[in-house]
Amino acid sequence: MNANSSNNSNPEQNNNPRASDSSTDVSTTNSPSHDRSAPTTTSSGQGQQMWGGRFSEATDSFVAAFTASVGFDQRFARHDIQGSIAHATMLKECDILEADDVATIIDGLHQVLREIEAGEFNWSIALEDVHMNVESRLTDIVGAVGKKLHTGRSRNDQVATDIRLWLREETDNIIALLVRLQSGLLDLAEQHTDTIMPGFTHLQTAQPVSFGHHVMAWFEMLYRDTERLVDARRRINQMPLGSAALAGTTFPIDRTITAELLGFEGICQNSLDAVSDRDFAIEFTSAASILMMHLSRMSEEIILWMSAQFNFVQIPDRFCTGSSIMPQKKNPDVPELVRGKAARVFGQLMTLLSLMKSQPLAYNKDNQEDKEPLFDCVDTLTGSLLAFADMLPNITPNKENMRAATMKGYATATDLADYLVRNGVAFRDAHEVVGNAVALGIKEGVDLSDLSLAQLQQFSDAIGDDVFEYLTLEGSLAARDHLGGTAPNQVKQAVSRGRTRLEIFA
Repeated sequence: MNANSSNNSNPEQNNNPRASDSSTDVSTTNSPSHDRSAPTTTSSGQGQQMWGGRFSEATDSFVAAFTASVGFDQRFARHDIQGSIAHATMLKECDILEADDVATIIDGLHQVLREIEAGEFNWSIALEDVHMNVESRLTDIVGAVGKKLHTGRSRNDQVATDIRLWLREETDNIIALLVRLQSGLLDLAEQHTDTIMPGFTHLQTAQPVSFGHHVMAWFEMLYRDTERLVDARRRINQMPLGSAALAGTTFPIDRTITAELLGFEGICQNSLDAVSDRDFAIEFTSAASILMMHLSRMSEEIILWMSAQFNFVQIPDRFCTGSSIMPQKKNPDVPELVRGKAARVFGQLMTLLSLMKSQPLAYNKDNQEDKEPLFDCVDTLTGSLLAFADMLPNITPNKENMRAATMKGYATATDLADYLVRNGVAFRDAHEVVGNAVALGIKEGVDLSDLSLAQLQQFSDAIGDDVFEYLTLEGSLAARDHLGGTAPNQVKQAVSRGRTRLEIFA
């Protein structure tokens, strides 16, 4: 996944290591209509699975298809092979396997990877999952020595490792996309530190703010999202491999060797926990849900601002569509879709929480259902960020309309109250004075700044002829000159700090 390009229109397809026609054997995975009487076979034609020694009959073909995961977990192929190479190397270093055998195994694994990447690999439902497909093909290539690869491990710790390797990589890609989006927002904010717009509470005009200040609020949301993902990555990046099925292995393995080879910063400390919990995936999906919630809030504002009733901003035509019947329409489809896709990610979080809530230790087949929600979450989040990283920095504000809207809601009323307080009026009394002045403005159909000095002074003799300095929109912005305030020079400083803060994620 390329964090610098939005051309990846289908992340799932591009991340799928097997998209060629020869994968048709997998296409029946979830189809209940195929012949249930036919026994399942391995790629070598044997009438039992690679684990079938204690079974007296072949698995029902429907059950084989129903329980198979290879239709989706082949996405882990590269990471599965990466883990297998590290595992084999560790077995050699610990004198569990001969060096020549390990060299043969690793060469064979590289050939399997080449076949997968070239679209020449024949995935088989009979082999259930990515792990057994890879191991079976390895054995076809290198012979019986390939069967030694699984020494000292189980599919339970193998799949847990694959998920972590894959999710670690995807998290890094997402963080890179977030940084690119935030950098674009900093550029946009810097261009519009003096552009005035109404700030809202209850969607009612509240006080003037700069558009740059509003954009920086988006930046802060995303910055916390980035921190959450960076923090979640630490818990993703713990190695389960070596836990075997649930209790560890009798072989004298050294898990630190494997962890170092795979770039894990820690090792799961309990074998039962390592193979059975998916809290790291739930934590990622939770962080993704919060991030999508923020993108959805931004989307909502853009959608409102693009309406004729607001007409605050325009986004480039390439992010919009038209109507099949109304030729005047320019619909903000991208932000609308992102707003909708937030619900999809929330749903995947609920799926994973529900999946885990009743599972006893250790591994259960239920956990096969963790992958598709996680894949969809990553794909949806990645696509949304790709769209926003290109779209948001190219927003064009309609400065005149923003300013006119700010003038309509008595946005400087609080400035008048603060002015009176500085001149010795208690705030509650000042509040009443300003309320009376606003009522007069409404009656006269003018803004506070358009009332005469005499009209204002009838409500308080604390009002002097300098009051109009505080009733202008520019004066209101400039007066909020403190850390976190909307004064243009404060927004410029916030942008500068933002660039420095992003450097830690580079």
